[in-house]
Amino acid sequence: MRVFPKPNVIRLASLHALGFVLLFLMGAVAQASVLSESVVRKSPLGEIISQYPVMMSQGIRQGLKQTGQVDPLIADTIGGIVSRAFSSADIRRQVINDLEQGLDENQLQSVLAWYETPLGERITGAEIAASSPSAWQKVESSATDLAEKYKGTERADLFTHFDRASRATESTVDTAVAVQLGLASAMSAFSSQGPTFEEMKAQIESQRMMLRGAVEQQVYAAYLYTYEDFDLAEIKQYIDFLETDAGATYTRVVTNSIQQSIMEPVDTIGAQLVRLLNPGARTQ
Repeated sequence: MRVFPKPNVIRLASLHALGFVLLFLMGAVAQASVLSESVVRKSPLGEIISQYPVMMSQGIRQGLKQTGQVDPLIADTIGGIVSRAFSSADIRRQVINDLEQGLDENQLQSVLAWYETPLGERITGAEIAASSPSAWQKVESSATDLAEKYKGTERADLFTHFDRASRATESTVDTAVAVQLGLASAMSAFSSQGPTFEEMKAQIESQRMMLRGAVEQQVYAAYLYTYEDFDLAEIKQYIDFLETDAGATYTRVVTNSIQQSIMEPVDTIGAQLVRLLNPGARTQ
């Protein structure tokens, strides 16, 4: 004969069970948050994210000046607008949150454990050093010499494998196109006589392959510069990590998170540019 508990006992037992579940879930969320923060701090992410406002500002400022079509003073003003629009603290919070949501505890542990290895620590140091604004000119100036030095070598051949595992070229092109589309949407309000947003969008998309070629060359130069002091076995170990389930998920989540964080201020930047360059225009 089966004995059923009384209703109040059922409720009490259910509350106890719910309490244990909530404690477990809260503990799991807290652990994930701690792990995500640790991954950002231990990997190159923390330092690189802190440089994003400067990276975006200088990149756009130099790009505008190189076209020869924008007054240098206007280019510097636009660079300042871009710098103020991006918050490294906001990007960092978004990345940590996305890591919590996109990776489970075991994956976060695996990523953290790899970056705590001697090789992981060296990779972190090299990537942080190479991503600093002061290193950009060195990367650019050494690109031709490094390409010639390693032409036809296994290190050069390994780049395609590395690039695919790290999603470097792919994510950079996607971000660049997305930023251009966002700015084009806002800038289309400049003049009724200028190109429409649809026309600008078509032009931007038509240049994707050309953009990819240019970005791939830049990524290749950065690859040769950043990992020159690592032997082939160490680079292959790094690629092996990037291709693990945890490494691949980590790379995908981080690149998507940063791309989204970059895109969010674009509308604000566009609206400010409209007011700056065409004060009489009305933005939506």
